[in-house]
Amino acid sequence: MDYETLCNTYEELEGTSKGLEKTKIIANFLEKIKTTPPQIYLLQGRVFPDYHPKEMGVSTQILIKAITKSSGHQEKKVIENLKKQGDLGLATFELFKTKKQQGLFNKTLTVDKVMNNLKKLTTLEGKGIIQTKIDLIVELLHSANAIESKYILRTVMNDLKIGVGNGILRDGIVEYCFQPKDIEEKKKFSEEVQAAYNKTTDFAEVFQKACEGKLDEIKLSAGKPIKVMLYPKASNAEDAFRIVGKPAAFEYKYDGFRIMINKSENGEIKLFTRRLEDVSNQFPDLVEFVKENINAKSFIIDSEAVGYDPKTKTYKEFQAISQRIRRKYEIEKLIKEIPVELKVFDIVYLNGESFIEKPYQQRRELLEEVINEKEWKITLAERIVTENKEKAEEFFNKAIEEGQEGLMVKGLDKIYKPGARIGYGVKWKPEDKDLDLVITGAEWGTGKRAGTLTSFDVSCQDNEGNLVDIGKVSGGLKEKAEEGLSYGEMTEMLKGTITNEKENHIFVKPQIIVTVQYQNIQKSPSYSSGYAMRFPRITRLRPDRTKEDVATIEEVDKLI
Repeated sequence: MDYETLCNTYEELEGTSKGLEKTKIIANFLEKIKTTPPQIYLLQGRVFPDYHPKEMGVSTQILIKAITKSSGHQEKKVIENLKKQGDLGLATFELFKTKKQQGLFNKTLTVDKVMNNLKKLTTLEGKGIIQTKIDLIVELLHSANAIESKYILRTVMNDLKIGVGNGILRDGIVEYCFQPKDIEEKKKFSEEVQAAYNKTTDFAEVFQKACEGKLDEIKLSAGKPIKVMLYPKASNAEDAFRIVGKPAAFEYKYDGFRIMINKSENGEIKLFTRRLEDVSNQFPDLVEFVKENINAKSFIIDSEAVGYDPKTKTYKEFQAISQRIRRKYEIEKLIKEIPVELKVFDIVYLNGESFIEKPYQQRRELLEEVINEKEWKITLAERIVTENKEKAEEFFNKAIEEGQEGLMVKGLDKIYKPGARIGYGVKWKPEDKDLDLVITGAEWGTGKRAGTLTSFDVSCQDNEGNLVDIGKVSGGLKEKAEEGLSYGEMTEMLKGTITNEKENHIFVKPQIIVTVQYQNIQKSPSYSSGYAMRFPRITRLRPDRTKEDVATIEEVDKLI
């Protein structure tokens, strides 16, 4: 298929904000790629499935050099256009309207060629890779027209700006593969497609199996990450019982980060975060704990990694251990300075058999059979089972006194639903007013904060899974790194994610998740979410979470 055909689809998608229209556009495009399912990744600006760890690793400077070389325009003009448009894709589009440089052997650009070159970008290592990356991009741009160049750039930056979240892509698959007759049928097929995706995190496989009517063939596979089950909030014990039923299991909610432990049939152990990232190399200590203390040939086990002080043997808050997720060097030193313990609380796959459809209580009993508990290495989450409100409240207070975040409350007869927040379990925390949000832009500071980013645009999800802004946050960060999460540290993290810049404002890839505390939320026309936070401040960084984990409009609406 010609790449221009795909770009025309991008244009249609960018031209509407209506979910139903986007669904139809995607369904029409899927007809064109039914024999080449992996091309579906391109609808989200990717060339691999969601669980694939490789990134293109291309900076704005590399792209500017590639545009300069392929367009024939001077670098100064490229930079001027970028500042004027505030979008490198649009800047390239304008420059390529008057393209001066022509390749000697221009060919019609195909989707396969674009995917192949972009895949190569993720494999490069060692010396000379910058020039090789430039050459791979230039090769595509030499054959590209203006509209194609716009989307090549946006794909490399992983910022298509066409509003295709997982929900829209799922609905497009439903529309094309099943052609539902009414709302009830659409809901049924949507649930089936979503369930399949949550098991495989690969839309190409889901698309292919859906077209064949074989979604039930998609199974869990140890060694490949899946979406973790998510939990809505409960305000108190009575609210928790109302949602999950009586009796219920009350487990400590630890202040750590989610780890899905995998051991495949060949014996390889992998640790995945809820972002689907493989962090096995960052946590060789946890890999050893698993190897020594879980008695099974293969499994997928849900857990929380919790840091503790090696001297006082008291648990630390998440922020103190979050650097272990990001660090890839001096691992042995970090293991001694910031040791972690695995708190295990669920199992969804054991010795070749899936248990996601089995009740929670059965899954817990399985865990008790296969886990050899070792304090400060791997233990089961502390819990009680009760239908008594007073006992639940007493256990809640005990968890808070011991420094935990609160409790998880789970229905004994409930299944495990990957990726869902549907009330099979809830989280019960002390009354708080905070949201997990993703940073989508920022402004450079002035005066003593010149050279650092000091005001951050934050976004939540709408009902289609697209990001909508909900405010600007400038408070909460520290001036000095030793005091906690600082403006300088945040600036360095965001620099590598910049997609465009306009005057003193930058736009970034939606990768950095933060917890934002606020006084209250009110309706506001100033932001695309329709809401604004009063007196917001950033309280913590969440490197274990993705943009799909941030708060939804539905959740925000309940806070008014």
